[in-house]
Amino acid sequence: MRISHALFIGPKPAKVNPVMAENKNNPSNKGEKPKANDARNNDGSDRIAKVMARAGVASRRDCEKLIDEGRVKVNGIVLTTPAFKVTRKDEILFDDKPLAAKEPPRVWRYHKPSGLVTSHKDEKGRRSVFDNMPKDMPRVISVGRLDITSEGLLLMTNDGEVARALELPKTGFLRRYRARAFGHVTQDRLDSLKKGIDIDGVPSGPIEATLDKQQGSNAWITVTIREGKNREVRRALDTLGLEVNRLIRTSYGPFQLGKLPPGQVEEVPNDALIEQIGHLVKIPYVKPGMHSGKSAGANVSDAPVRKARAPKRGTFASAKRFQNKDEASAPNEKPKGKPKRAGGKTEFKTGGRPVAGKGKRSAPKAPPKGRGKFAKR
Repeated sequence: MRISHALFIGPKPAKVNPVMAENKNNPSNKGEKPKANDARNNDGSDRIAKVMARAGVASRRDCEKLIDEGRVKVNGIVLTTPAFKVTRKDEILFDDKPLAAKEPPRVWRYHKPSGLVTSHKDEKGRRSVFDNMPKDMPRVISVGRLDITSEGLLLMTNDGEVARALELPKTGFLRRYRARAFGHVTQDRLDSLKKGIDIDGVPSGPIEATLDKQQGSNAWITVTIREGKNREVRRALDTLGLEVNRLIRTSYGPFQLGKLPPGQVEEVPNDALIEQIGHLVKIPYVKPGMHSGKSAGANVSDAPVRKARAPKRGTFASAKRFQNKDEASAPNEKPKGKPKRAGGKTEFKTGGRPVAGKGKRSAPKAPPKGRGKFAKR
């Protein structure tokens, strides 16, 4: 039998990136896909676009476009693909300038008004919440989203790791809303939401709803959820025949909306941030007043925040505290020493400093002459 050999012509081999070829011994560049739940690989490497976004260059997608344009260099070699990972030892240049130092994680509370979308770019050209940020704020991203008609607390952060940690359902942070819905409902019907609902074929977590008051044809309801799926509150109340016409987020985990006016933004203090989410993300301690825009990364200290403890009895701090307490109560006590009259008022010398006494007091009378200590009276 005659066997014919066929020649199979495959696709041309892909071009090898010189930077990838130079770093072929790097285990993070062997094409292995990192796990989705790992913010950073075991070797400490990160995607180049992610590192640039953290430095405040642009968003990840925009950074990938900058890399395709050949404006990014790694260790002196022009990078031609965003599918590349770098470590802290690599030198990264953008437009022949080194990247700025990574700023410590920061979080802001923002009272989102109705009518703004939670997106950096909108296809319909609608105004975004990021267009309403102060000019001196660094580049931030939102923690989760709020619908265009929703309002209330929206957290902003300059760190993607913080945003991801706050958004994960396993964190267990409660999202609390106040909803005004058209229709009538009872508390018994609202309790049926504790079993959860199906959203696009995916079951949600338990939903706690409390009827606050029935105001005419509208009902005010407090809704608490943990996951925050797409339009979860509106869909949950819609299953009960209620149409939400106003939705206000009042809290997100430990962060409260409070009395923050609509459209205003306020930064969460660094010590409060460490106390509330320091167990989720490593947040370095920053001295008050050290933040100055994007250059605040140079004033960071990795020292942990230490809570002030009450001084123990017998310690120097305790003695000093009681000493201050005695000094504060000294004017109310009867001073000791010889009195001295000056300007119609009686003064007493205590420790070389005159202290004004209460009322007018006369000097003690001298004993009569001729009568000693043991004289008969």
